[in-house]
Amino acid sequence: MSDTNTASEPPVVVGVDGSEHSLRALAWALSAAGHLGSPLVVAHVRSDALQLGAARIASLGPSPELPDAVVEAVRTVVEEHGHAMPVRYESLDGSVTDALPAAARGARLLVTGSRGHGGFASLLLGSTSRTLAATAPCPLVVVPHEARAAALEGGAEAGRVLLGLHPEETPDEVVAFAFEAARQRGVPLEAVTALRLPPQPTSVVVAPAPALQVPPALPVAGRAEAFVREAEREQEERLRPFVARRPKVELVRTVVPADAAGLLVEGSRDAGLVVVGRHHRHRFGSLLIGSVAHAVLHHAHCPVAVVPPVPPT
Repeated sequence: MSDTNTASEPPVVVGVDGSEHSLRALAWALSAAGHLGSPLVVAHVRSDALQLGAARIASLGPSPELPDAVVEAVRTVVEEHGHAMPVRYESLDGSVTDALPAAARGARLLVTGSRGHGGFASLLLGSTSRTLAATAPCPLVVVPHEARAAALEGGAEAGRVLLGLHPEETPDEVVAFAFEAARQRGVPLEAVTALRLPPQPTSVVVAPAPALQVPPALPVAGRAEAFVREAEREQEERLRPFVARRPKVELVRTVVPADAAGLLVEGSRDAGLVVVGRHHRHRFGSLLIGSVAHAVLHHAHCPVAVVPPVPPT
């Protein structure tokens, strides 16, 4: 069931279920659609009971489609909020983890709340959002419980975009998404590269044989500085083509010896959006979320965008 024709631009799709968490996601999606100049698709996967009832009624012959109370309630919220872009409402059947990815094929973004109805209130991330992070066909934005009002409203006051960058492993599409998000929002982009320092040789070879010559270890401070300088060079080289394509984006480069997930979670306290890559496909074909993306999704204080890899051709 849908209404209000949208333009041919790829839409922003937001999944709603009437919960407070999904309404936060709806507010963020409305703002994002406005910034991107994209139509908005508000999608609700009907409950199992409603799907079963509709199927039984349909089996008796032609009849009006059962109304979707969640869609009607959300429609009222959207109209009261106001919107500049076209909005379409869809009632979907099937499981949430199948129906939402199907609705988001070809979309610019899929947006969800961190949790929906049900589950334990103490959970930071629901099973549905966790599954969608691994299966969505487009970038998925998860809006957490405590999303700040500034982050929901967008604009320059929303806070910078924070990119988790591994110079050798982060795919181009993740970096490009972060640059474009910063450009669209008119905010700085901070590229964060965390590095783990190798252990001191003396901690690896505790008691070397007399014939084994182990060079004296560099001072800890000197070793750290050398590794940071090398990582800074690699980061600058990795970002150079993106800077050339988006020269107006203010770029802040951060390279520190630290845990990547911890840095991004701490930085999310005053950021508007954290961008991470999903991860690579498992060798058996299943999709996995990387440990950094997993930790950030669970603990970030602002919306998190998980960007999938380009499908293999």
